[in-house]
Amino acid sequence: MTLAYKVKPQTDVQLQDYPTRYEGKLSRKEGETQFAELVAELVELQTLLYAAGTHSLLVVLQGMDTSGKDGTIRRVFGTVNPQGCRVESFKRPTEQELDHDFLWRIHRVTPGRGMIGIFNRSHYEDVLIVRVHNLVPKSVWKERYALINHFEEMLVAHQTIMVKIFLHISKDEQQERLFEREQDTTKAWKLSVDDWHERQYWDDYQQAYADVLSRCSTKQVPWYIVPADRKWFRNVAVAEVVVEALRPLKEHWLAKLEQQSKTALAELATMRSRQT
Repeated sequence: MTLAYKVKPQTDVQLQDYPTRYEGKLSRKEGETQFAELVAELVELQTLLYAAGTHSLLVVLQGMDTSGKDGTIRRVFGTVNPQGCRVESFKRPTEQELDHDFLWRIHRVTPGRGMIGIFNRSHYEDVLIVRVHNLVPKSVWKERYALINHFEEMLVAHQTIMVKIFLHISKDEQQERLFEREQDTTKAWKLSVDDWHERQYWDDYQQAYADVLSRCSTKQVPWYIVPADRKWFRNVAVAEVVVEALRPLKEHWLAKLEQQSKTALAELATMRSRQT
C-alpha cells in the first residue's frame, strides 16, 4: 500500500485536489506498528547501503513552514547510524554562494556513495521564495526548472537514489501549530515574525509549489505528496516512500558484500598459508 501520492510526469498539479489530512482506513495504531517495521527495515537497508558503497541516497524535504520537516527527520531517520547520514539546511545564500550559480551550494553537499543526505529545504527554494518575493526576474527563475531536472538526472546517473517529498499541510493546520508554539515555552524558540509574515503569501506559495510539482516530477525522480496534517501519518508515509526506494537494491548490495567477503577471506587464507 502506497500512502503518498506519486506525481506522474507532465501532470498539471492543483494542490487543492490533494488532501492534507489522511482519512483512509489505516488507524493510528496500525500506522504506528507499520512505522516501527519500516524504520527497522530502513536501518537494515542503510547498513547495506553504507557497506556496499555503490549508491547514495538523497532525500529532499519541502513544505510550508510548520509542515514538519524537522519532525520528519527526527522520527524517520532518528535510529539510522549517524556516521552514514547527514542533514543539510539551506537558508539565505551567503555572499560566496551568490557569487556562484544557484546549484553550486547544493551540489557541493550532495551525499557521497554509501551515505544518506537529507535536505531540509533545497535547491527548490530558488524557484519558490525567490519567485514569491520577486528576488530575481521571472526570466531567471523560469529557466531554473529545466536546470534542476538536468541536475537531478545527472545525480541519478551517478548512482544517487533521489526521493523528493512535499509535506502538504492546510493553512488552518499551520495556524494551529503556530499558536501551539506560542503557548509552549519549550517550542517558542522556533517562532519568528517571518512565520506569520509569510502566511500572507500562502496562495502564492501554493501556486509556486504546484508548478514545482508539475514541472520537476520526472520518471527518474518523481515528487511525492504526503498529507501532513496528521503527524503520525506523515511519518509512516515518508518512511514507506524511502524504504520502497531502497528495497530494489537490497539484493544487489547483498551480492556485492558477499563477493567482498569472499575476496577478503581468500586474501586472509593466502596470508596465513605464507606464514606456515
